[in-house]
Amino acid sequence: MPDLDALIARDSSGEPVETALDHIGVLIDAAMDFSAPHATTRAFSLLDEVDPRIPPASPLGALAHYFRANAWNNRLIESGSDRAWAWEQSERQNQILELRRALVHPAFNQLDAVRALQIMTNLANMLSCVGRPIEAIDMWDRVIALMATFGNALGNRGLGLRTYARMLYDSGHAGVLLAEAHASLSRSLSRKAFYEDGGIARPIFKDARRVIAKHIDVKAIRAAVRVDKYPLGRSKRERRYRTWCLNERLFLNPLNDLGARSIAARDILTLPSIVDASDDIMPPAFIGFYNQMKQEFVSARYTLFEGLEPGGAHFSDRDVLLYNTLDYPAYGLAVERVRTAFRLSYSLLDKVGVFINAYLQIGRPAHKVQFRNVFYAGQTQTLLDRFVAHPNLPLRGLFWLSKDLYDPELKGVLEPDAEALADIRNHLEHKYLQLHTMGAGRSGGIRHSLERGDFEHKALRLLKKARAALIYLSLAVRVEESQGSSDRTMLMPLALDTWEDNWKI
Repeated sequence: MPDLDALIARDSSGEPVETALDHIGVLIDAAMDFSAPHATTRAFSLLDEVDPRIPPASPLGALAHYFRANAWNNRLIESGSDRAWAWEQSERQNQILELRRALVHPAFNQLDAVRALQIMTNLANMLSCVGRPIEAIDMWDRVIALMATFGNALGNRGLGLRTYARMLYDSGHAGVLLAEAHASLSRSLSRKAFYEDGGIARPIFKDARRVIAKHIDVKAIRAAVRVDKYPLGRSKRERRYRTWCLNERLFLNPLNDLGARSIAARDILTLPSIVDASDDIMPPAFIGFYNQMKQEFVSARYTLFEGLEPGGAHFSDRDVLLYNTLDYPAYGLAVERVRTAFRLSYSLLDKVGVFINAYLQIGRPAHKVQFRNVFYAGQTQTLLDRFVAHPNLPLRGLFWLSKDLYDPELKGVLEPDAEALADIRNHLEHKYLQLHTMGAGRSGGIRHSLERGDFEHKALRLLKKARAALIYLSLAVRVEESQGSSDRTMLMPLALDTWEDNWKI
C-alpha cells in the first residue's frame, strides 16, 4: 500500500504535467482505498493547480477529466448515496459531466486505448445507475466494438440489459433482453475476457448470469426468436430508411437497443393500461397525447433522414433568388428538413415534461412547464418531495435525462454543450441560425453560425434523446400504474383498437 501521508504532502507544482497527473491518479486511488476524504480534497486542489498547465490539444486534458471523475466517485462513496434511491446526487452528476468532458475532448482518441475504454465504460455504468440503460447500452456497445473482449463492458452490459428487461411490461421483449444479457455475461466470464483491474467484478457477473438462467429458459428463447428474419419494407427507399433507423437505434422499440436487428423495425412501444377516475366515456387524454408525441417523433425521424440523404436541389428550391454571402451558406429543402427535425426533437422533450406534470398531477401551470423544471418546486432548485427517493427507475431516468438540457434557472447539467444546444434552439426559433457547407462562419448579434455537418450531428443526438424520453416515459407510467401511486380508481375497463395504417392521412 502507498504511503498516504507522503502522497498528500508531495508538491507536484514544479513537476512535468504528465508526472503530476500520474501522482494525482495514485492519490485518488489511495484516497478511496484508505477511505480518506482529506486525500480526495488534496487531489482536487492538485487538479486545479495542474489544469492551467495542460496544453489545450493534449490528451492529458482528457486524462485530467477522467481523474476528476474518479475523485467525484470518491465523494459519492463518502456521502453514502452510491447505493441509495436518492434522485439528486451532485457527486454522481459531476462524475458523469467529467466523463463526458473527457469523451468529447479533442485529444480523446490520443489516449491510451485501455484508458479510453475505461472512460467509456465508466460513463455507461453511471448512466445505467441513474436509470438510463438505453444510453448506457449504446456506450457499452461502442466499447465492445473497439475491443470485443473488454470484460467490464461485457459484464456491465449484461447487468444493464437485465435492469432494462425488468422495466419492460412486454414479457416477450423482456425475455429477449434477458437472453442477450446472459450472452453478454457469459462472454465477460470467458477465458478470453480482458480485465484491466484483474476482474474484480467477475463474481457479480457470474451470480447475475446464474440468476437469469434460473428464471428463464435461455436456449428456448434463442431458438424461438428469430431476430433477423423480418422484412424491412416494400421499396428500396423504405428499406434504406428502415435500415438507417435500425443502425442509429431510432425505433420506438426496446429491441432496437440490441442493435440493427430486423425484429426491432417497428415502433411498437405504447403506453400501458391506465386507470382513470373521470366519468368521461372517452379514453384518457394521455393515450392520445402519447400517440401524438409518437407521431411527431417518427415524423421528425423521417424528416431528418430525408435531410441527410445525398442529392441535388429539390424542385421547390428552383428559381428562389438568394444572394451569395461569400461564407459558403447552406440553403435548400434538405437543410430545412434537418432544422425542422431539430426543432421537433427539442419540443418533444418539453412535451414529455407537460405529460409528467399532468399525469402525476404536479400542479405546475402548463405554460410554465419545461422538461428541465418539471421535477422541481416552483422556480427553485429544490427537488419536489415526492421525487426525493421515489422508487421508479425509468422516471428517475427521465429526471437525469432532463439534466442533459440547459435552463438558466437551474444549475448543473450533464452535457458539456447543453447551453450551446439551448442557444441553437433559441436562434432557430427566434433569431438567425446560419449553416455553412464549409467552416462555421462568424457568430454574433442575432446570428449563430454552424457548419452543416456539425448541426446534423447535433440534430441526430437530440432525436435520440427524444426517443429515449418517450421510451422511459412509457415505462415510468407502467411503474406508476403497477404501484397504484396515483389517486385514480378504475370505473370500467375500456379496450382500445389500434388505428390502422391505411386510415392515416
